[in-house]
Amino acid sequence: MWKFKDTVLCISLMKEGMDSHGYVDVYRYPHSHKCFMFFKIREMRTKVNLDPDAVLATQYSASQPDVSYESIWKCEQRKRQLQFKDKPLPPLPPEAFEDYTNKPRVIALCDFFARGPLDLPLKKSEEYIILEKYDPLWWRARDRHGNEGLIPRNYVTENKKSNLETYKWYCRNINRSQAELLLRQKPKEGAFVVRDSSRQGLLTLSMYSRAKGSHNGDILHYHIKQNHLGLYYVAENYLFSSVPELIEYHQHNAAGLITRLRYPVGSDGCTSAENTGLSYEEWGLNPSELLLLKELGRGQFGVVYLGKWKETIKVAIKTINEGAMSEDDFIEEAKLMMKLSHPKLVQLYGVCTHHKPLYVVTEFMENGCLLNYLRQRRGKLSRDVLLSMCQDVCEGMEYLERNGFIHRDLAARNCLVNVEHVVKVSDFGMARYVIDDQYISSSGAKFPVKWSSPEVFHFKKYSSKSDVWSFGVLMWEVFTEGKMPFETKSNAEVVREISQGNRLYRPHLASLPVYKVMYSCWHEKPEGRPTFAELTVTLRDLTEMT
Repeated sequence: MWKFKDTVLCISLMKEGMDSHGYVDVYRYPHSHKCFMFFKIREMRTKVNLDPDAVLATQYSASQPDVSYESIWKCEQRKRQLQFKDKPLPPLPPEAFEDYTNKPRVIALCDFFARGPLDLPLKKSEEYIILEKYDPLWWRARDRHGNEGLIPRNYVTENKKSNLETYKWYCRNINRSQAELLLRQKPKEGAFVVRDSSRQGLLTLSMYSRAKGSHNGDILHYHIKQNHLGLYYVAENYLFSSVPELIEYHQHNAAGLITRLRYPVGSDGCTSAENTGLSYEEWGLNPSELLLLKELGRGQFGVVYLGKWKETIKVAIKTINEGAMSEDDFIEEAKLMMKLSHPKLVQLYGVCTHHKPLYVVTEFMENGCLLNYLRQRRGKLSRDVLLSMCQDVCEGMEYLERNGFIHRDLAARNCLVNVEHVVKVSDFGMARYVIDDQYISSSGAKFPVKWSSPEVFHFKKYSSKSDVWSFGVLMWEVFTEGKMPFETKSNAEVVREISQGNRLYRPHLASLPVYKVMYSCWHEKPEGRPTFAELTVTLRDLTEMT
C-alpha cells in the first residue's frame, strides 16, 4: 500500500477516483510522480471529522464499521441545521400580508411601454392584479414579478374565459358597414369577425365567402342567438354553452354556415390604445419634448401641426393665439376633459402652459377633418359608409351626453377621421372659451347659426338637446357629401326660415328612414327631440336593415 504524506490528497483521491470496487486510478493525478499503479484498499477504514472548525484528523482501525463519506456529510449538515434552528427569520415584507384574492385580475390586450417613472410596462396576454383605480384612464397594477405602477385602463380587460375582448375575432365598436369594409380589406375565404348587434345584448357573426370562379365575394351576417336554456347557436342543431366554444367549433366545422370560420379578422384589442394620453403624470407637458413636424392647417384658435412627443408618439399640436381664448378657464376645464375617453372621441392628451402660445396636444387623426374627407371623396362613398359615419359621431355624442358634457359646436368641420376611416368627435366644449365678439353674436358671420337650434340663436341656451339639433345638420352634411347648409342664405335669413318652421331638404343619397332621423332632430322644442342614446339605437337598426 502506498503511504501518502499529504492526508488531504489521500482523501481527495479516495473520494474522487475510487470506483465501485474500491480501486483508485492514480493516473488521473499526473502531479503525483510516485504513483504508477492501481491499488486496492481493503482493510483500511477511515473516520474523518468534517467540521471546518476542528483540526483534520485521520484514524485507522481494522475493526471500524464501514461509514460512507456521503452519510458523514449529511450528518454534519444536520448538526449545522440544529445549531441555527433557533435563529429568527427575517421579517416578511408588508405586501406578504396583503390579500389579493378579491382584487380584480386583468389581461393585457397589447404591449405598453412605460412613458414615465410611475408607469408599469405591460406585455400582451400576461395577467396583472389591479390594486387601485386612480381615475377613468389610469389604474395602479402589479405584475407577476411584484413590480407596481400605473397602467392605461384601455390596454387591459378582465381575465375571464367568457370575456370576448380577449379574442382577436371580437370587435365591439364596429357596425355592419365597418365590418364589411374590414373583411374586404383581407378578402380570404372564411374570414370572419364577431361584433355587437344593433339589437341590445346580441352578437353578429360577419364572414366573407367567395364562390368558385368568382372575383367578387359575398359578406354574410349571422345573428348569434340563445335558446330558452341559454345555449348559443348560429345553426339550431349545434348548441354551445359560450360564444368562444361556438366559434371554436365552427372554425373546424361549417355545420350550417356557408363555410367554416378560417381567418379571424379584427383589431389586436387596442384600437383606442393611443387614447390613453401620454402618461399619468404628464399634465403640464414639457415643450422641449414636443417636436413640430409640419403644418396641418389653421383652426379657429391658431395653427395646427403634426408633431411628435419624445420623438416617438405622433400627436396633433394646436397652437392657441394670445387673446383667442380665455386660457385660465380652459386649462381648468381641460383637466376634466382629459378624463373623457371613448373610441369615438378625439383624445385630449395634455396642455403645454410653459410658454406662449399655449399648446393643446391631442390624438393625431391621419385623414383630417370630416368635412374635407367628404368633399375629397364625393361619389366614392356608399350610403352604408355615410350612415356608418353618422353612427360613429352619434356614439361619441351619446358618451358626452351620458357624462353631462355639452359640445356647443358640433359640425362636420369639428369631427376627424383616422387611418381606419373611423370618425371621432373633436373640439368638444371649446366654443365656450372663445373670445370673439363676432363668434358670440348671432349676427356675425362666424357664429354657427346654420347648425344652431332656435333656443341657442335666440337665447344662448345650450344643452345636449341643442347638440342633437346640430347632429341633425351634421347628418345632412354627410349625406350631401360636404355641402354647406342653407348655402345661399345669410345667417339672418336662416334664423327667419327656422323660426317660420322651414327645415333643410332631403339629400338625394338619404333614404326616407334616414331623413326622418335627421328631421326628428329639428323639433322646435328641445323636449321634442330624441336623446343621443335613442338616436344610437335607431341608427344601429337602420344599419342592420341596409
